[in-house]
Amino acid sequence: MSTDLTAKDDLSTQTKSGTLGLLPLTALVVGSMIGGGVFSLPQNMARGASAGAITIGWLITGVGMLALAFVYKNLSTRKPALDAGPYSYARAGFGNFVGFNSAWGYWISAWIGNVSYVVLIFGALSYFYAPFGEEGNTWQAIVGASICVWLVHALVLMGVRQAAIINTITTVAKLAPIFLFIVLAVVGFNMPTFELDFWGTESLSLGSITTQVQSTMLVTLWVFIGIEGASVGSGRARKRSDIGKATILGFVTVLLLYLLVSLLSLGVMSQPDLAALPAAASMAYVLESVVGPWGSVLVRFGLVISVAGAFLSWTLLAAEIAFRAAKEGMLPEAFGKENENGSPSGSLWITNICVQVVLIVTLYANSTYLALFYIASTAILVPYVFSGAYALKLAMTGESYDLQESRGRDMAIGALAMVYGAWLVYAAGPTYLLMCAIIYAVGIPVYVRARKSEDEKMFSPVEILIAIGLVGAAIVAAYLMLTGAISAL
Repeated sequence: MSTDLTAKDDLSTQTKSGTLGLLPLTALVVGSMIGGGVFSLPQNMARGASAGAITIGWLITGVGMLALAFVYKNLSTRKPALDAGPYSYARAGFGNFVGFNSAWGYWISAWIGNVSYVVLIFGALSYFYAPFGEEGNTWQAIVGASICVWLVHALVLMGVRQAAIINTITTVAKLAPIFLFIVLAVVGFNMPTFELDFWGTESLSLGSITTQVQSTMLVTLWVFIGIEGASVGSGRARKRSDIGKATILGFVTVLLLYLLVSLLSLGVMSQPDLAALPAAASMAYVLESVVGPWGSVLVRFGLVISVAGAFLSWTLLAAEIAFRAAKEGMLPEAFGKENENGSPSGSLWITNICVQVVLIVTLYANSTYLALFYIASTAILVPYVFSGAYALKLAMTGESYDLQESRGRDMAIGALAMVYGAWLVYAAGPTYLLMCAIIYAVGIPVYVRARKSEDEKMFSPVEILIAIGLVGAAIVAAYLMLTGAISAL
């Protein structure tokens, strides 16, 4: 199945005429990873885990995400013709239907994540204007969020390169308050506070170490989503070698920042106190406890800049992956339209209309930021798992390797990335997995519509079984949601 998809891989793309160099590609990686999550890390991590368990959680995530970063680095050079990141790798390795689901899951994860971003912006701004509400889902907040969505939409329509330049600027701007927080948290750090109930054994609410570590997994996944940003945008990269460099550089930078923010916070406030903070912008309360109210104001302004930049990054990524999939017949033609500025206008319009609809739904359903980002985090597991699986498959078969070239290290990296993905599936739990089954099942008629004009067979026997399984899981999820047995809140 993969032969026709990779026949052009032998062609050099090193001299490809692209628009994005190393700096904007790195900014795309960092900008898409650092959004609102870092400002919520102190409470998000402490709500279900002690300092010891949080440290273990970061170690697991660091190793797993490093493996995934190397997967994207290696695949970007070994398969240069595959220039749409996780979607391209899933399709090349495991067929059209798996490839479609990878693109579909990634796209939905991206724009649902964008809903949570704009909700978070106005939740932070409620500190200055109470009607926005702490959860950012009042009608005033939804109106403000809608304006932001369509302003960014207009910006991206002006051209990907221009949007990438602005994203680079916002990425630099968002790092400044995070660095300042780290410096001030070091000053306010208290070792006895950090060591207090280090393993959570004195707390009845935290549970075992395994349970605590599991509680951190979706949070750490969420804040690292975007590691594949340079890979998704590789079709617009000036040099292929920059894709891998941007991925690793972005990962190392962000990992260090996340570690310092979450662990230093545990030395400023105790785990129970952190867990009791409001979820959105909990970093603001930590800094306020060190330097007073101006620290909270600083963090909230930093959050707004950071999330606005991440929203721009993810608008670019969501539109790009859907655009690429449509160009290869995996999504309907409407997603594949491009305007005179070279922007993926078709997928951009569809993406932001979906964001607008769900924003309105959050008003009436009273959804929260945490519920939205858990669903978005779970939806992206499929693309991540198949990226690792494809890297492992290439290393095992020897495809794209010289006869004398060692494959052992790449086998280990691919296997580790795939196992990490499987662990995340386990950590997500049945509730969000079932909800995501609805998302994937809804995509089946979209796939059928996109493929009906193609001459080749629409489903293989294995793909039929996968589709039946998705529909069955979706029916179960819908029933459980209607009966109130499961809920996103």
